Amino acid sequence: MILKILFALFVIGLMPFIFENSYAQIKSGGFGDSPFERDFGDVKFLDAYFGTINDKIEIEGGDSNVPFTVVFANVGTQDITGIRGQLSLPLGFSASDGPGSIIFADSDSNSLAGENFHLTFFVNIDKNVKIQQYPGTVKVDYSRLRESGVRTAFADFNFKITGDSIINVRALEPFLTSLQTNNVSIEISNDGTAPISGVDVVAANTQTELPSTSTSTTNVENVVILESNWDVGQINPKTSKYLTATVYVPEGLKGDTLRIPLLISYYNPHGDLKQISKIVDFYIKGLIDLTVFNVEVIELSDTQMVVGEIINEGNQDGLFGFVTVEPRGDSNILSNTQFIDEIEVDAPVPFNVPIEFDGEPRYGEHEITITVRYKDSTRDEVFLTHDTTIFVKELTNDNEGGPDLTMILIPIALATGAGIFIIRRRKKAKIEAS
Repeated sequence: MILKILFALFVIGLMPFIFENSYAQIKSGGFGDSPFERDFGDVKFLDAYFGTINDKIEIEGGDSNVPFTVVFANVGTQDITGIRGQLSLPLGFSASDGPGSIIFADSDSNSLAGENFHLTFFVNIDKNVKIQQYPGTVKVDYSRLRESGVRTAFADFNFKITGDSIINVRALEPFLTSLQTNNVSIEISNDGTAPISGVDVVAANTQTELPSTSTSTTNVENVVILESNWDVGQINPKTSKYLTATVYVPEGLKGDTLRIPLLISYYNPHGDLKQISKIVDFYIKGLIDLTVFNVEVIELSDTQMVVGEIINEGNQDGLFGFVTVEPRGDSNILSNTQFIDEIEVDAPVPFNVPIEFDGEPRYGEHEITITVRYKDSTRDEVFLTHDTTIFVKELTNDNEGGPDLTMILIPIALATGAGIFIIRRRKKAKIEAS
């Protein structure tokens, strides 16, 4: 009988351990085993980031006196006042007042019940701080209206060193040529330490589309830009993306600087959409369009010469022109060069280059290359090559087998001139004597 009673008491004692987690129970100071905290207070932490209440900023190691904003909500039923905060950050972060100082911030106004408020601290960042996430703690002291005493709230949070994105643009080839279509390549580079994503670029090609920062651009509406929008995507730090466009420049812009405004939209490391304006500059050169024609061989003063003409159908003179004749294939003609100076627009420029041989003359067909070398308005040297075939004949000799008439006529002419001179001198002497 006693054993039965002891066994029953033992079973009753085990029941709380067996059925403890089978039923929801309210425990002291909470609501049971729940993953959510239910500690009630007047202040609730919302966010912490570098920047001001209106604008998050990108920062990196070495930045000083950087604003750090912590945002709270007054979730109590009363207004609070006397708000003062103290910030605790890990090694590498210090107060703007100097190392060892406490990082304090005060709120400029009261916080109404149900409204948000913020504290802005100013922080120095050590140059060795890496781009990553860090932990922090903030302490907030405040008072309720119509209540004496100071209340304190603590909040642990994580914040991020984002790095800094620096966007630059440049033209890979900063020269355009008028009177023709130009294929343009523009480099969009991120020279900073933070990635940017969702990059979209728009080119403004009318005065009404120009941003206020680009009011000095006055000639972009005079060109034709076939592409005006580019979806670039993400640009990682220290990398670049490239845009391609087709631009037609009319003749009237020769010698001007073309400025194309670009509106760049992107998302920064905070996830905020940003827009910046950049300008790409191009210098517009004149067009030098040369053609070599009428190439043939003539005989001049017992010398055979390659002659021809060069026509410039552009709108800019070629400077410091040279014409070079070079052999091709099995031709034994020696390379020879002639200086022709300026190659003017719409005026054929003749050239004549003497033919010389490497060894014995070879008559008949010769394959040659005519190279025209000149400089444009930017003093860049340009080469134009023209391949052709010429026919070299043997030199003619019409006086073969007879006396050289030239050798006869020259002495006669000299003797005649001397006789005339002597006769005139005698007549003059007689006149003076009489």
